[in-house]
Amino acid sequence: MSNGIAIIFWGCLLLLTYVFVGYPVIVWCLSRLNPRQWRRVEMLPSVSIIMAVRNADGLVREKIRHLLTLDYPETLIEILVVSDGSTDETDQILAEERDPRLKAERLPEHRGKAAALNQAIRKARHELLLFIDIRPHLDPGALRQLVTNFGDPTVGAVTGELRLRSGDNDAGSRAVGDLYWRYEQWIRKSESAIDSAVGVYGGFYAVRRSLATTLPDGLILDDMLQPMSVVRQGYRVVLDPTARVWDTWPKTSRGEFRRKVRTLAGNFQLIRLAPWLLRPSNRVWFQFTSHKILRLTAPIFLLFLLACSLALAGVPSYRWFALAQIAFYVLGVVGMRSRAGILRTIAGPAAAFCLLNAAASVGMWQFLVNGHQLKNIWVPSE
Repeated sequence: MSNGIAIIFWGCLLLLTYVFVGYPVIVWCLSRLNPRQWRRVEMLPSVSIIMAVRNADGLVREKIRHLLTLDYPETLIEILVVSDGSTDETDQILAEERDPRLKAERLPEHRGKAAALNQAIRKARHELLLFIDIRPHLDPGALRQLVTNFGDPTVGAVTGELRLRSGDNDAGSRAVGDLYWRYEQWIRKSESAIDSAVGVYGGFYAVRRSLATTLPDGLILDDMLQPMSVVRQGYRVVLDPTARVWDTWPKTSRGEFRRKVRTLAGNFQLIRLAPWLLRPSNRVWFQFTSHKILRLTAPIFLLFLLACSLALAGVPSYRWFALAQIAFYVLGVVGMRSRAGILRTIAGPAAAFCLLNAAASVGMWQFLVNGHQLKNIWVPSE
């Protein structure tokens, strides 16, 4: 009996090590040993900027002003804003804007972000579709830099690099916005260097209009399905770290937890809506499975790892390993609520790890219970 438990223990430990350490190191090594360069060309293609909003009257006016002052020729830009059944002053603010580059539309009822994006995609007239969110602000020249990547005919989608502003965040939120995000960007850059990034930052990415796909109703992760559909058509999805955009991370672990639950529930939804992602015919199947699927299952293996450690606690090495896991989780829970400087630094990594895996578990539950109404957990202006 104990031999079987030990096998499960070591199996879980090896899998978790691969998910969080092994795969990132492997893909980084591949990116250094055999990178696939792509060509950047100074160019000014026409761009349709697309933004979906809902109940964003506190942000939308400033965002429109920001987009209208981008460093890009006015004749080569159109801005398509679709209000997803907003019930505040968003629609009125959009109606007051008179710039000819702005085209605002309203969905009469709340149908979800995907429906709003589809409406804009149908109306778009230009060569490139730039998808943005309402909060981020672009660096001067970020759009010009982003479009240079389309000078390579093998590139079908490009994402910029998100930089985060943090302030008085608690330990969990600060670590997710700092340590975890740098870790995630490192993996995406490596994936981009060998072929294509698996998923992009949804607040700032561009796709060739000829490759854009219509999104299923209720989809949460347009920033995964749209790029993966580009890959499916034989093109690359690349990350340009010189095209920067800035956003502010949620200040509390609670706010970050809610955001991650939406995202991770969207991952489960994506698998149901696009099962072709799991087939070996998917050119980036290895990256998608290692980066996304196995990470979604990590909470299950963490639970088994702790249970096996406790079951084998009669052996000193397993007992100490069990105690170390429990101490790590306690530190993480304490850290999620801490704003003290020293504790925030010490507990941050543990808090981020606990928060992200707890969010994956709740995201799975949200998908199972509310799978056909996930649009209701989209709160983009939060």
